[in-house]
Amino acid sequence: MLVAHRSGIPSFTNTPNFWNRTDLNREKCLELILDQPANFKPDEDYEYSNTNYLLINNIIRKITNSKHEFDYFKEVILDPLKLKNTYKSINDINMDDLMSGYYVGVEEDIKTVNYDCMIATAQDVGIFLRALNNGTLFTEIEKEIYDGLYEYEHGGLIPGYQSLAKYHKESDAVIIQFMNTTKFDGYEYNLMQIFHNRMAKIVDKN
Repeated sequence: MLVAHRSGIPSFTNTPNFWNRTDLNREKCLELILDQPANFKPDEDYEYSNTNYLLINNIIRKITNSKHEFDYFKEVILDPLKLKNTYKSINDINMDDLMSGYYVGVEEDIKTVNYDCMIATAQDVGIFLRALNNGTLFTEIEKEIYDGLYEYEHGGLIPGYQSLAKYHKESDAVIIQFMNTTKFDGYEYNLMQIFHNRMAKIVDKN
């Protein structure tokens, strides 16, 4: 239910002024929704919630007895796929290599704000997404479980950055988009979807 966003647990990113704060860590994020009522009873509806992912990460840490879930991701995903350009956070990269990030209404480049997010190149994301779709990351049982839980694509954003990644079965193509300007009214993301659909049509024709 956490993976499929059917838990009913509210998303901490929907709390007032969340994206304007830079003082939040994992514990403080969970405190934002502590004791808040569920949005619906478990498994009775669907609603995307970043709290679900945070809880999953905490579960991974506890079960694997590691300080960070990245260690587990590296062992079971990054190393087998030889993803050499995927990193735990901005603390592990050369900042000169990171694309600038802009949040509409904020003048300065905000790429130095650490949102505790993994960072990857478009190529690494593409390799990962293809592996999800062709099943090379999974055993047969694992693939059967995952097929019933989630889609093999992703779109999302944080201040300054948004991405859209999809595998197109008809043309056997992976299309990855990164955009370094955001505003939380959905306009830029909708624009990405329009461009994505046009690119997919071009690829299909060829």
